[in-house]
Amino acid sequence: MGFGDLKSSAGLKILNDFLADKSYIEGYVPSQADVAVFEAVGSPPPPPELFHALRWYNHIKSYKQKSSLPGIKKALGKYGPADVEDATGGDSKDDDDIDLFGSDEEEESEEAKRLREERLAQYESKKAKKPTLVAKSSLLLDVKPWDDETDMGKLEECVRSIQADGLVWGSSKLVPVGYGIKKLQIQCVVEDDKVGTDMLEERITAFEDYVQSMDVAAFNKI
Repeated sequence: MGFGDLKSSAGLKILNDFLADKSYIEGYVPSQADVAVFEAVGSPPPPPELFHALRWYNHIKSYKQKSSLPGIKKALGKYGPADVEDATGGDSKDDDDIDLFGSDEEEESEEAKRLREERLAQYESKKAKKPTLVAKSSLLLDVKPWDDETDMGKLEECVRSIQADGLVWGSSKLVPVGYGIKKLQIQCVVEDDKVGTDMLEERITAFEDYVQSMDVAAFNKI
């Protein structure tokens, strides 16, 4: 069980295939399992062609307090597909099995590499037969103005002017926050591998004449 070496292209390919029909490493909400695998991937993020892994990576990266996510972090080899060899470490050899002269080291290494490549090929063959699901999320965004004199109609017009493949705007309403100030609460549906919360925040807050800040009030998988 495991993803192999997540610093290698082969390991990232396994992670990408694993996430093709999943939003998270375990279950239906982000957890310490995602944190463990995220930390193992490190930086830079997965390349764009591995869009399932990149979508997941950017989503987990958006959580500032990752330690607050539920669950208990386990060894990296405890996560991932069951039919992939754990490359994060193993039991030490008994003294009787140690070759003091290292004469068979190269041969054993080639054999291990051959077995790993066979297992990867089998795994990729299984994944190729599964239909690809489009992962979507429903977001509720809170967009706050600078003050009570901000034109909220113009603010909403600016927000809805943001168009992207995989982004659909929904209903909206103005919610009082105090001192005569109202915030815009607006719904949208996004395709996870195309639109992330970081991108939405960057583009919405770019309307700095109207927008003070943007927060994700609710995030639900569809």
